[in-house]
Amino acid sequence: MKILVAVKRVIDYNVKVRVKADRSDVDLANVKMALNPFCEIAVEQAVRLKEQGIATEILVVSIGNKSCEEQLRTALALGADRALRIDTEAAPDALSVARLLAKVAEAEQPDLILLGKQAIDSDNNQTGQMLAALLDRPQATFASEVKIDGKTLQVTREVDGGLQTLNVTLPAVVTTDLRLNEPRYASLPNIMKAKKKPLDVKTAEELGVTVASNITLVSVEPPAQRSAGIKVGSVAELIDKLRNEAKVIA
Repeated sequence: MKILVAVKRVIDYNVKVRVKADRSDVDLANVKMALNPFCEIAVEQAVRLKEQGIATEILVVSIGNKSCEEQLRTALALGADRALRIDTEAAPDALSVARLLAKVAEAEQPDLILLGKQAIDSDNNQTGQMLAALLDRPQATFASEVKIDGKTLQVTREVDGGLQTLNVTLPAVVTTDLRLNEPRYASLPNIMKAKKKPLDVKTAEELGVTVASNITLVSVEPPAQRSAGIKVGSVAELIDKLRNEAKVIA
């Protein structure tokens, strides 16, 4: 079984994001970048399936300029076998990303495609669903548990009312949720080995896709500063404020 995992380069979730002075975007100067956490979970799931003897090859794909190769090498160090970077300086929207991944999938014919359910920068939660539609493959989103039995994929997903279990036929597209697994840390020997693993580069033009974005970023605003709290003198005063000011109790 071949598994394709799509990964994205984002600002490290531990970093406090700064907004540019002109409010045009977030400031990426001298900012630590990392694998999107949901994508890291997808890589970990693929590696676990390989360790179980279910998967035979893991291909990781990222879209962007040469800086994305750092995150691809990280995925290789975590256990992926080879990597592909689709070179573009443009900022593609979710549909363009899905079209590029669809072209890669048509060429590679993976049995399973894993993606993070969303990226922590754009929070779109669209690419996996669009990719499944373009490939006309079954999809299972927000996966918190994945089991494979032959050509049947059983996915437990989190919904508002609890847990829902889906059985889909491979090949399929799955998007991963936070509770699916806990990603491992890359060991130093594996980091060194990752430098020798194949990393290919293709352009969007070679794949026959025009990268574009139908989204216009108007402005970026930092979150409002939290105002200082107040101290109350008694429980009765606290209850009064909760009832009449906050209106959180009847």
